[in-house]
Amino acid sequence: MGILLSWLILSFAVWLTAVVLPGFHVKSLWDAVVVALIVGLLNFFLGWLFFAVFTIATLGLAWLLAFITRWIINAIILKFADAMTDRLKIDSFGWALGGAFVISVFGAIGDWIMRAL
Repeated sequence: MGILLSWLILSFAVWLTAVVLPGFHVKSLWDAVVVALIVGLLNFFLGWLFFAVFTIATLGLAWLLAFITRWIINAIILKFADAMTDRLKIDSFGWALGGAFVISVFGAIGDWIMRAL
């Protein structure tokens, strides 16, 4: 049940990000659900690998600055999702960074609300 709820929160965060950011495009709410699934799977399978590579490549600095590292990794994963499907269109890597930030904020708010209920 927790995974399904997290997926729905991420879907809503993706959709809200598309509403807020002009360089981040999702066609519909259903497309946001599909994009959230793709992003979640990519994050599950590749997120830890990217984090490990960044940590080794920066001699541990990425681990010390984990928030910034996760933000950049999430932007990379969003660009991968953009390349994998036509349901998501991100105009540039800068918009992917903005999208990763906004999705994180909306996702954190959604998680906080669900825990409060």
